[in-house]
Amino acid sequence: MPFSLDKLLVIGISSRALFDLEIEENIFRTQGLDAYRQHQLDNENEILKAGAGFALVRALLKLNTLAENQRLVEVVIMSRNSSETSMRIFNSIDHYGLDITRAALSGGASLAPYLQAFNVSLFLSLHEDDVQAAIDSGVAAALLYQKPDNAFEELDQIRIAFDGDAVIFSDESERIFQQHGIEAFEKHERDNAKNPMSAGPFARLLKALAYIQHNFKSPDGRAAPIRTALVTARSSPAHERVIRTLRAWDIAIDETFFMGGVAKSDVLAAFKPHMFFDDQPAHCARAAPLVPTGRVLVKK
Repeated sequence: MPFSLDKLLVIGISSRALFDLEIEENIFRTQGLDAYRQHQLDNENEILKAGAGFALVRALLKLNTLAENQRLVEVVIMSRNSSETSMRIFNSIDHYGLDITRAALSGGASLAPYLQAFNVSLFLSLHEDDVQAAIDSGVAAALLYQKPDNAFEELDQIRIAFDGDAVIFSDESERIFQQHGIEAFEKHERDNAKNPMSAGPFARLLKALAYIQHNFKSPDGRAAPIRTALVTARSSPAHERVIRTLRAWDIAIDETFFMGGVAKSDVLAAFKPHMFFDDQPAHCARAAPLVPTGRVLVKK
C-alpha cells in the first residue's frame, strides 16, 4: 500500500527557508539562472548554514523520536530548484541529521498546485509570491523573516506563538477595527461575546498541535513537548470572545497574553518561540530581531 500523509502534520518548507541561501539568491537575481546553477554544482559538497525555518523544523521532527511507534510529523522540501541543483540541499539535510526524505522540485514552476498533493498543513518560504499562492489556495503559509542571532538555542519544548485575528481566527473583527475604529470593534465583540469566531488560516495547525499535545499527556505530570502561546493585541472587553471560541473548539492554549496595544516583542522574547506567526507587518518587524517570525499574508 502507498504511504499516506493524511494523518500527519505535514510541513512544506522551501530550501531557502530551511537553509541560508542568501548568497545563492543574490547570484540568481544579479547573474541569472546559469550562474546560479554552476555555483550550486561547484559547491555541491559545501554544507549550508541553518536558515530561518531550521529551528522549527528540527524541533518538530524530534516529535517522531518521542512518540512510541508513531510518526507524527513529515517535512517536505518544496523548492523551485531542479533536481540537478538540489544535491547541495540533500547533502546539507544529511549533514544535520534531519529526517527529511520527500521533496517537490518544480524546476521554476509554481509550488502551489503541489501543496494539496502532499497534504501540507503549513508552508514556509522566503518568497512572497509562493506564500501568497499558498494562502490563496487555502493552505496556511507564512513569509519568514531572516533569523535572529539567538534562533537556535536548544529548548526542552517546541514553542510556537500565534497572533489571534487573521491568524488563528478569521479577520472579520480586525476588518471592523480597521474600517470603523476601536469603539466599533469593542461594541462588536461585546455584542458577539458568546458567538465563536470563524476559523482563520492557522486554526487547522493549532488544532493539529493540540491533538499532538493531548497524545503526549503523561500520568506522571511530565510536560508535553509542545507549548503554545496566543499573543494578541486584544484586551478587555474583547478577551471574552477569544476564550469562548477556544472553548468551543475544545482547544487549550498554554499561555495567553492580551496585550491591549502594548508591543508584543518583550513577551515574545521571554516566551522564546521557535516561531511566531502574525499578520501585521509592524508587529513582525519588531519581533523578527528577537525571535523567528513568519508573516501571514491576506488571502486575495
